[in-house]
Amino acid sequence: MATLTAPYAHPFGDAIRIDDGRLTVVRSAVVASDRMDQLARDAVFGDDATRSWARWLIWELAQSVGVRPSSIHELYMARGRGLVEGFTVPAINVRGMAYDTARSIFRTARRLDVGAFICEIARSEIGYTDQRPAEYTAVILAAALREGFRGPVFIQGDHFQVNAKKYASDPRPEVDAVIQLAREAVAAGFCNIDVDTSTLVDLQRQSLADQQRLNVEVGAEIAGVVRSIQPAGITISIGGEIGEVGTKNSTVEELRAYMDGFNAELAKRLGTVPGLSKISVQSGTTHGGVVLPDGSIADVKLDFHTLEELSRVARQEYGLAGAVQHGASTLPDTAFDHFPRTGTAEIHLATNFQNMLYDGIPTALREDIYEWLRVNAKDERKPSDTDDQFLYKTRKKALGPFKKSFWDLPADVKQRLATTYDAKFEFLFKQLAVGSTSATVADHVHPQEWHRPAPGTHGHGDVTAAPDDTDLSD
Repeated sequence: MATLTAPYAHPFGDAIRIDDGRLTVVRSAVVASDRMDQLARDAVFGDDATRSWARWLIWELAQSVGVRPSSIHELYMARGRGLVEGFTVPAINVRGMAYDTARSIFRTARRLDVGAFICEIARSEIGYTDQRPAEYTAVILAAALREGFRGPVFIQGDHFQVNAKKYASDPRPEVDAVIQLAREAVAAGFCNIDVDTSTLVDLQRQSLADQQRLNVEVGAEIAGVVRSIQPAGITISIGGEIGEVGTKNSTVEELRAYMDGFNAELAKRLGTVPGLSKISVQSGTTHGGVVLPDGSIADVKLDFHTLEELSRVARQEYGLAGAVQHGASTLPDTAFDHFPRTGTAEIHLATNFQNMLYDGIPTALREDIYEWLRVNAKDERKPSDTDDQFLYKTRKKALGPFKKSFWDLPADVKQRLATTYDAKFEFLFKQLAVGSTSATVADHVHPQEWHRPAPGTHGHGDVTAAPDDTDLSD
């Protein structure tokens, strides 16, 4: 039996063993120790060889102890059959200070016995946060391991969206870019992909079927590729979308036009294969909220009746888990307990966690970031924008360039942020009624053991695709 030695001094020493390319945990206590902090850092900031080995070690450690990237598809299908109900799954976009933020998610989930939650990243966020899928997966899994979490981990590609302007100019390269990103994400361990071609809906056309035609055809093409590359034993959860967030509210008739067309198109391409597990709709929100001149967020009138009716039709007529609400993190606290009551399958949460991060960092760092934005994001400033509006709308673009600064925040700042994040995640998990859902998840989701070859051996390597720079997340 050959022992394989990593070409860098990983922090676990003889607490793990690698024989014939297979990792064995000798002393399990080290997995949830501060040694994981160093391994996570190596997976992000190490040189090429160090990053590759660190990411492989995190993946194999996770496989070894039962922390496995999984698809939420079967849980959602059970909900579509009426076997599961009563909660709304939070899908959390982990943008800034990703490792510490994810640690808070898993720490809170473990304390409340939450199994039904998703960590996600949008096509746009991959670019401006400087987190390719392989890095994102490594950070999420490392955070779960560090906090002693066990069970399936749902990692999702959010808003893998076709840019309408680029599509209008030259369709094929834009669709191929999304397909290539899906390939990269699935290879990295994303078992949940939201295919968003809602930008191609043409409301100028007369019939609903014609309005949704490109949404149907391009969406089915991308979904078909995802089905063709999914790992053995895993049915990737695929979401569709019928209404661009921030536009008019969706209707039942639009949902039917899209679903009937999508199902027919997917069957024409692939025959009988699993289709969508959920459908995103528009019910009154805007990504990031509407920013007022003083930098605050305008009140939102969310149409819960629309959400409830669309969720009901999605379940009863198409067997889906229900409707998905985007742009939810900046809603008032009083809104969240409405989602489980209206049967909303999933809500997406991002911007408010970013706001909490910016509110919690030292003033000097925040001012450095704002000065950087005034120079590097000045082209995004509208003539009518106040300084507060401009900075609020663009500060997400600093998350990538200042990623190391966030990672290296002083311990006392991180502790204050951790306390704030823990409280927010606890509130959301309770309001969305996902506490004590681990057993329900375990009843329907059976994670596959999925090993990878060590770096430098046959079959190892990452593929990359350029992200789109349009902001498509909450």
